[in-house]
Amino acid sequence: MAIFTIKSPVTQFILKALGIFILWYVVYELWLLPDGRLDAWVAHNIIGVSAGIVRAMDYTVFTYDRVVGIYYNAGIEIVDGCTGISAIGLFLGFILAYPGEWRSRISFSVAGIGVIYFVNVLRIVTLVITQEEWIEFFDITHDYSTTTIFYIVIFVMWMLWVKFSDGDFSVPKEDTDAALA
Repeated sequence: MAIFTIKSPVTQFILKALGIFILWYVVYELWLLPDGRLDAWVAHNIIGVSAGIVRAMDYTVFTYDRVVGIYYNAGIEIVDGCTGISAIGLFLGFILAYPGEWRSRISFSVAGIGVIYFVNVLRIVTLVITQEEWIEFFDITHDYSTTTIFYIVIFVMWMLWVKFSDGDFSVPKEDTDAALA
């Protein structure tokens, strides 16, 4: 028998999300990030895809380890915080904490990871081209606009999940009837 029961679906969501974020912090920040292999693999993958897109736009591109750029510029280094892995953890935390059918949740999670990855690639492409064409706007583009867009996309995807998932945050009818009595 449970000591106490949490009936509020909003409280259940918040507690689940908090638990998932703590678990993600322990797994990512204390194990995966110090190990470095996952971040390095993702960074190199993003560099390869970004370089291909920038080349297709008729720029002369260079890559070196975790750096991608247009010749005669310093290039963009993709450090661990720029791989999008922590953002993916944030996104998955919301999806896993919010009610929904598991098959839909897994499908949406995979699609969401793809969208986050693609937005991150576009973010890097934008930074590389901004460094070449509009250097005076590079810092603001890096520090504010591309990061803001990145997190807005994550928020919009979560709102889509809330709207289209099978989850229901309404209070069950029997609980409503008991509260009215």
